[in-house]
Amino acid sequence: MSIIWEIWGAIQGIVMAAVHDPITLGIAVIVLLAAGFFMQGMESLVSTTLVAMLAFGLLGYVRAVVLNKQPAATYATTDWHNFASTTGLTLLAYAITFAIGIAVVNAVRSLIQR
Repeated sequence: MSIIWEIWGAIQGIVMAAVHDPITLGIAVIVLLAAGFFMQGMESLVSTTLVAMLAFGLLGYVRAVVLNKQPAATYATTDWHNFASTTGLTLLAYAITFAIGIAVVNAVRSLIQR
């Protein structure tokens, strides 16, 4: 049961960190909405979640390079090292958060289209 609480704590940390950074939260919301609307059905939730997480990471990189005026090559190396040192628990928490968000958007879209 403690692993569930650890995952829940990681999800809460992700959500609370996003609340304090509205640009990152906006990027995540746009990615979740787009993924939820473009997903064909719930059977493709896992692959859509992985693509959405990749898009979120790439858009975060573009944000850092464009808005924060980071040198692209140096920041790419730093970003890759940060990703490589990310724990499995954090990646799982991001995957669960994105999957739930995408599933909700897709369910609402399906209800509206009926």
